Amino acid sequence: MNKEGSNRDTMSDRVVGKHVYGNLYEIDVNVAENEERLREIVTEAAKLANMTLYDIKSWSFGGRKGGVSVIALVLESHIAVHTWIEYRYATVDVYTCGERSDPWKAFEYIIKNLKPKYYTINYADRSSFGAIRT
Repeated sequence: MNKEGSNRDTMSDRVVGKHVYGNLYEIDVNVAENEERLREIVTEAAKLANMTLYDIKSWSFGGRKGGVSVIALVLESHIAVHTWIEYRYATVDVYTCGERSDPWKAFEYIIKNLKPKYYTINYADRSSFGAIRT
C-alpha cells in the first residue's frame, strides 16, 4: 500500500530510471590513458547532468592492453568509463534515477572529451512504471 492507504502507486512513488550506455571507437589516447583527466571529465559530466557526486574511484592498468577505469557513485546512481589504450576503445555507462537528472548530458560530455571517430549509443528505460504485472 502507498502512504494514502491505497494499493495504487502514485507517480511520486515510482522510480524514474534512465540508462544511457555505449561503445567508443578510435578515441583520443592522450585523454584515455590520463587517469586524472578522466576523473575530471566524469566529475564535470555528473555536474552537467544535474547529479550529486558522492564518491569517485579510478584505476590505471598497465600491461599489454593498458587502460583506465573511472567509477563515480552519484546519489542518483552511477557513471562508469573504461578505456583500453591498445584498442583505442572505451565503454561508457551512465545510469540515473530521478526526474531531475539527465544521463544524456553526461554521456554527450564524455564523448566530446574522448573524441571517438565513431560510437554506439544504447538507451534503456529502467523506470518502475509501465512494467508488466503478473
